[in-house]
Amino acid sequence: MNSVPTPPSPMADVPSADFEAATYRKVGWRLIPFLLLCYVVAYLDRVNVGFAKLQMVGDLHFSETVFGLGAGIFFLGYFLFEVPSNVILHRVGARVWIARIMISWGIISGATMYVTSPAMYYIMRFLLGVAEAGFFPGIILYITYWYPASRRGRMTAWFMTAVALSGLIGGPLSGWILKDMSGVNGLAGWQWMFLIEAIPSIVIGLVVLFVLDDRIRDAKWLNDAEKSMLERNIASDVRSKEDLPLRQVFSSPRVWMMSLIYFSFVIGLYGVGFWLPTIIKSTGVTDPLQIGLLTAIPYFFSVIAMVVVGRRSDLRGERRWHIAIPAFAGAIGLFLSTTWSHNTQLAMVALTLATMGIMVVLPLFWSLPTAFLGGTAAAAGIAMINSLGNLAGFVGPYLIGFLKDTTHSTNTGMFLLTAFMILGGLLTLAVPARLVNQ
Repeated sequence: MNSVPTPPSPMADVPSADFEAATYRKVGWRLIPFLLLCYVVAYLDRVNVGFAKLQMVGDLHFSETVFGLGAGIFFLGYFLFEVPSNVILHRVGARVWIARIMISWGIISGATMYVTSPAMYYIMRFLLGVAEAGFFPGIILYITYWYPASRRGRMTAWFMTAVALSGLIGGPLSGWILKDMSGVNGLAGWQWMFLIEAIPSIVIGLVVLFVLDDRIRDAKWLNDAEKSMLERNIASDVRSKEDLPLRQVFSSPRVWMMSLIYFSFVIGLYGVGFWLPTIIKSTGVTDPLQIGLLTAIPYFFSVIAMVVVGRRSDLRGERRWHIAIPAFAGAIGLFLSTTWSHNTQLAMVALTLATMGIMVVLPLFWSLPTAFLGGTAAAAGIAMINSLGNLAGFVGPYLIGFLKDTTHSTNTGMFLLTAFMILGGLLTLAVPARLVNQ
């Protein structure tokens, strides 16, 4: 006697929690370490000019204002080409476009070793910004192709630990190059630093062509069940977002609000990134290698804080307070760094607190705009927020350099950064929770 077959359960196609978790682990190990490596070399090439300053300013007879303007002018090129670069990435795919970005910025960063005048310095920094435009927002956009909002906070936090890791690795490396390579083959230490630290960007840029897949469907390392589950999650996530016409993206009050919040945090990031070696030197440490080793301390603790807070924010589905509290902590650290500026040990405690606070808010910030923007609106909106926010990278270093020339102290500049971190925290709390909490 033939038995009647049991009809399939309507839940049969729904993947188990274990299958879903295993698939996301697989995706995470495939993508995030490599993207993190790409951003480590990107950020190192962007801010290593802060270490070059220890020798470059004296060798080329630059004032503090000239250095600050050149450090910041990078962001004018970045600003002008950010949105078109990200829209191109969305259309042609991340693999080719990220490779192009990395190879071109590596070449330009290495060529900075030939700078001999303020004009050449300004031009090379501007071109570096043009070349790198679109990299960071492109990666943030790329992560949205693979992860829904509920998982994106911790993945972005892991990716952005690259900022702290570049300081952790780059500080001792740059200090060693400045000290031990100075005079080799007639080149100054800062020239060797630009050359040596540019090579990984070019090499990894070529590797991108063979490692990254543009979309889930292109990934040969995933089976059909894994691809289907990932695509369903992304499709469900996208339905809750706005895909606005480009004109509405650029006039959206929400996007402008996000830009102002990000500006406030970025001015803290680059204030510390470009001036941390100088601040440590002002406490009485003069050896370049020692300065490099000391700069690694704040970044080491920042890596831990970024991962812990990012994971906690995802688990609780809360964004605003997980951003605002670290922002206020960063402000306290910046303020205390001025109070304790004549004591290296206490100044390092304050700078560590400041750096941890600043580093924690950056990846979590991106959980705000990506919670309500989708499609082309996400490509353009993320790029616009990042480009406007990164104008702080121009304003901050220039103002700190100008204030240091005027007052012969970095304290006034630190007060400025403190105020912006507080402003960013307050504006974050003004964002409606229903809009960004998951």
